[in-house]
Parts: sequence; structure tokens; C-alpha cells
Amino acid sequence: MLREYPDRPFVGVGVVVWRDGKVLLVKRGQAPRRGHWSIPGGGQELGETLQEAACREVKEETGINIKVMGLIDVVDSIRQDDDGRVQFHYSLIDYAAIWKSGDLRAGDDAAECRWVDLDEAEAIIRWGQTLRIIKQSKALMP
Repeated sequence: MLREYPDRPFVGVGVVVWRDGKVLLVKRGQAPRRGHWSIPGGGQELGETLQEAACREVKEETGINIKVMGLIDVVDSIRQDDDGRVQFHYSLIDYAAIWKSGDLRAGDDAAECRWVDLDEAEAIIRWGQTLRIIKQSKALMP
């Protein structure tokens, strides 16, 4: 099934990963939101739990291993084209996690990745839902 102009929503995961008071951001290399800074994540695969998808997506995009700490929220991401047709539709399940191991490197569909403090995240993230999710995730941190 095509992700662009789908006939049903895709289930995706997003992960707010924390390490030493900084949050992990990736610069999207693919549509939708190509070139935008966001949290790592992607589509759930058949036979995979949501938490498995979260760990896999973070590993593929950034090279690190994480420990999922809990569920933050569920967000609908629906983008329409200029004609009003649904171009992208994702139901996103967002988790909070902490870094476990590994060295940061951009991979898969991430153009860049880096650890940033909350002030920098607020300055470079364009989608308000992502900022809200990052702020909410702090309540799940040890």
C-alpha cells in the first residue's frame, strides 16, 4: 500500500528519547515533513508490537538502543493536498524512552540526528504537536 494518497491510515510510532537532559531529534529525509526536525519514528510492520516498532525505528534512524519508559499520547497526522485530497494519514503512537547504548549516527530516512536541549528543540521544531509530546514525555522520565 502506498503511503502517499493511501486508502486507509498508517499506524506509526514516535519516540521521545532522553539522555543526560537532552532530547534526540532527527531531520526528516523523506516526505511528509522532509527537512523538518522531529522525534524519531516510523511505520509499524506486520507482526511487530508497537514497542518493538519504536525500538527498531530509533535503531534504524539513529543507531542507538533505547529503553521504552511509557506511552505519552496518540496523535493524528492528516495532510491534504491543494485539492483537498488526503495525501498522508498517520495514527501516531508516541512513547517516551531513555538512551541505553550506541553511538548516534543518521541512518534510514533521517538526514541528520542530534541531542538538543529543550530550548533548542523549541527553536527548530515546526509542528506544535511534536513540541507538546516532548514536553509531556518529561513526566515519564525517572
